[in-house]
Amino acid sequence: ALFWMWISAFVGMSTKFFTCTLSIMFRGMDDRGDVQGGPMYVIETALGTKFKALAILFSTAGLIGCLPLFQANQLTQIIRDEIWKNNGWFTDSVLTGNLVVGIPVAVLVALVIFGGIKRIGYVASRLVPLMVSLYLLAGIFIVITNLAHIPDLLALIFSDAFSGKAAAGGVIGSVIITGVRRASFSNEAGLGTEAMAHGAAKTREPVREGLVAMLGPFIDTIVVCSITGIVILLSGLWQGDETSGVTLTTMAFSQELGSMGKSLLLICVFIFSLTTMFGQSYYGSKCTGYLFGTRWKQKYNLFYVIAVIFGAVVSLNVVINIIDGVYALMAIPTMVSALLLSPQVMNEAKRYFANLKQ
Repeated sequence: ALFWMWISAFVGMSTKFFTCTLSIMFRGMDDRGDVQGGPMYVIETALGTKFKALAILFSTAGLIGCLPLFQANQLTQIIRDEIWKNNGWFTDSVLTGNLVVGIPVAVLVALVIFGGIKRIGYVASRLVPLMVSLYLLAGIFIVITNLAHIPDLLALIFSDAFSGKAAAGGVIGSVIITGVRRASFSNEAGLGTEAMAHGAAKTREPVREGLVAMLGPFIDTIVVCSITGIVILLSGLWQGDETSGVTLTTMAFSQELGSMGKSLLLICVFIFSLTTMFGQSYYGSKCTGYLFGTRWKQKYNLFYVIAVIFGAVVSLNVVINIIDGVYALMAIPTMVSALLLSPQVMNEAKRYFANLKQ
């Protein structure tokens, strides 16, 4: 799936350019008269009321798609597998152990998201760059120390992506779908969530904002997820069936770096999960504001905090099935509007680059 994740990421870079450029070109107003951006406002402003059903579909799906189910689930999983189990805690009740993680995390998320977007940005900007740098340095170190195995590993990635055996069994379609799903989880290209964030940018250059947005899929998927995938493949742990998700990544780093690798992953997952949960609440509240009015945003945040606990106690398969379904519903309006309005984006891009040459 790693190869198809790469392909999806490059396609996602183009998608991000169009959707985020449109979010600046066609902004709308909420019920308080504040300027807002995002696919729902693009659809209503640029395509008119006859397409408003698509805007409603996107916002409705976004209410669920922006919930922190996956992040809460994976944060709980790594704490349960690496701390609770190793110390023999909560062995009689997995639910209790999950709640011991989920409830404090929900409280912490509530303290941040009720402070609004400025506090979200402040917290994330201080923590994320440092943790990404540490994670990448650890991953690059593992790759460098295993350079002799990289050629065989790359051959495995490409052969598995196009293997005749997989194609004959119909498995290759599943591999492609898995790669695309993983890329969507990591960079959100084509879903429209990032367009809501970029639509809030204080700029009058839509194309420049679109170009900046293209960095997201590259960093998230091509760099971070690729290093993660390569480390897991180098470990050989992917061939077993007993581990999955973030636990597999933790075991792979632990195998190469020992206890330091495990500690690094625990800290990184904690920070990444929390900061993502902080940001996702902003997207969900924007969808709420569009559908029901801005006065309902705080009520959505209460629902959002409860969802943290739900994500902590349900299985990973349940979470992935929910998110995959609503992501598909979010992608349909986003991509339809991007395709219909792509000529206008291209015209704006020609104008922008012509001005740069002058």
